[in-house]
Amino acid sequence: MKVFNTLSRKKEEFLPQGDEVKMYVCGVTPYDDAHLGHAMSYIIFDVIRRYLQFRGYKVRCVQNVTDIDDKIIDRANQRHVSTHELAEKFTKSFFDDMEALNVHLADINPRATEEIPRMIDMIQGLIDKGYAYPAEGSVYFRVRNVPDYGKLSHRSLDSMRAGASCELGEEKEDPMDFVLWKASKPGEPEWASPWGPGRPGWHIECSAMSLTYLGETLDIHGGGQDLVFPHHENEIAQSESFTGVKPFAKYWLHNGLVQLGEEKMSKSLGNLITIKEALQKYSADALRIFVLSSHYRSPLTYSEEVIEGAESGAERLRQAAHCEGGEKQIDWELQASREWFVKAMDDDFNTAQAIAILFDLARDINRMSQEGYDVAPAQQVLLELGGVLGLKLEFLRALDPETEALVKNLVEERSKLRKAKQWQQADEIRNKIRELGVIIEDTSFGTVRLWKRKR
Repeated sequence: MKVFNTLSRKKEEFLPQGDEVKMYVCGVTPYDDAHLGHAMSYIIFDVIRRYLQFRGYKVRCVQNVTDIDDKIIDRANQRHVSTHELAEKFTKSFFDDMEALNVHLADINPRATEEIPRMIDMIQGLIDKGYAYPAEGSVYFRVRNVPDYGKLSHRSLDSMRAGASCELGEEKEDPMDFVLWKASKPGEPEWASPWGPGRPGWHIECSAMSLTYLGETLDIHGGGQDLVFPHHENEIAQSESFTGVKPFAKYWLHNGLVQLGEEKMSKSLGNLITIKEALQKYSADALRIFVLSSHYRSPLTYSEEVIEGAESGAERLRQAAHCEGGEKQIDWELQASREWFVKAMDDDFNTAQAIAILFDLARDINRMSQEGYDVAPAQQVLLELGGVLGLKLEFLRALDPETEALVKNLVEERSKLRKAKQWQQADEIRNKIRELGVIIEDTSFGTVRLWKRKR
């Protein structure tokens, strides 16, 4: 099993430290509803976790909640609510979204505001070792004291310092130094510390939480590619400086970003589609197929047409998983399907190839079903492997008898039009059927399948 390590920029054999894989995934800053960019990242790391478990590993997963941050403070002030109230509201919203997407929650979801004593201890330890210094109520990390700073993002400190936009001021010794503790400002939430009232910086929280719940060295640290610098770079610097242990994480895995056009989907840019909005139109299986049909390190471009295709694909898999077969027996060679699936996923979690294997199996199931063969053994494997990818493959709802009869009549009418090569009229009927909440697909065997979809 090999994974691509951002640190080395190459695929490496996956060799965890022990029987339990220690996995940390950066969580959300809950100041608004989560969007499809979040969905992509958490679906991917959910599948990675599921696959490791499928391969026999125990996995201990931690994912933080950044429940205090500049954005939370600004949004809370705009809405005239407390930062705690705002963060709790959108944390619950996020967990609801993850449940709807069939994303398993982490074993531990620590909140930043509940871990501040540990962060203060870590900051004091960095000061004692000469890696950090207090200045006017804040505390900064001395980047120049870390010779290999930049090893994750593959940048030199000199080039980063030359490109730094901030000016050297009285507080910072160096423009590249980053904040560990922020001195309080009027009207902001604050906590007591040896350096005065304030709150933790963004980077220190993940280091403190991972050390508390997973120890000095992680097996996997995950997140989006937009976190490589500065967030993950700073995590490495402060964690390894504090513990004296290298590496902080053996494998750094970063997913690509969802794009609308040429720009990434983000709250700050305002070009987003929330998970809740997407789930009003499409099933969770469709959204997972949309994400998993590309390699996790590649960018993903959103379009209605692509997700419609993913929905149709999800319905094909559902039909195959639940269609009725006959009594004739056949040697399915299902071990080969399992081996191809494992081979794909062992190659840096190649979900695109794994999805293709599921569709090949579904095609065979549908064909054998039509020919009267027993398809139950193959259906069990389809559901098992689909489950590794987090696909439920459940029919979403049944049609009432009246609508069922109407759809049946429309399908028969459309079949006659197709035989008469009256394609335009046949397409119009297809659209009518779609409006009833049903998608039909014409197979190579001349039959028509019906799949119920969520409306």
